[in-house]
This record gives sequence, structure tokens and C-alpha cells, in this order.
Amino acid sequence: MPLFKPSTRRRYLADTHAYALFELAYTAVDVAAAALFIIGSLLFFSQDLQTAGTWCFLIGSICFALKPTLRIIREIRYYEEDDLEALAEQFRRGE
Repeated sequence: MPLFKPSTRRRYLADTHAYALFELAYTAVDVAAAALFIIGSLLFFSQDLQTAGTWCFLIGSICFALKPTLRIIREIRYYEEDDLEALAEQFRRGE
């Protein structure tokens, strides 16, 4: 089963729920990272607040690093739940 391929997901109701939770977490992390970068940028206008701005940039960068981490965790979870014979068959069919 190729990773990151939508057709390999959501075969069961629990899969749909898990997929939705991962997408929600992915979007929340994305919004948090963007907000932290905007706040950090605004804080850099003041000499006294530059340290706080630096921390916002650091935390925002960590959020951006979480995005691919969440995706790979989701893909590994799906990979581990499938049976190997079905995975091999899907690979042979090019799905």
C-alpha cells in the first residue's frame, strides 16, 4: 500500500473517525504556527518584545515540524492495521 494515497483509507467507520481527527489536528497545528509567526512578527517591532517574538518564531517552527510528523504517524497507523497480503495486492494493482 503506497503511503499518502487517499484510496487506501477510510475502509471502516473507525478509519473515517481517525482520519478526521488527524486532519483536524493537522489544521489546528497549521493555524497555530501561522498565528505564532504573525504574533512574532508584530513583537519584533518593539525592541523590548523581541525575545518574546523569538520564542513565538521558535514555537511556530516546531508547529510546522509537527505537520509532517502527524501525517507520517497517520500513514504508519494505516499501514500497521492492514494485512500484508492485501497490501501486496494493492501494490500489484497500482492502487
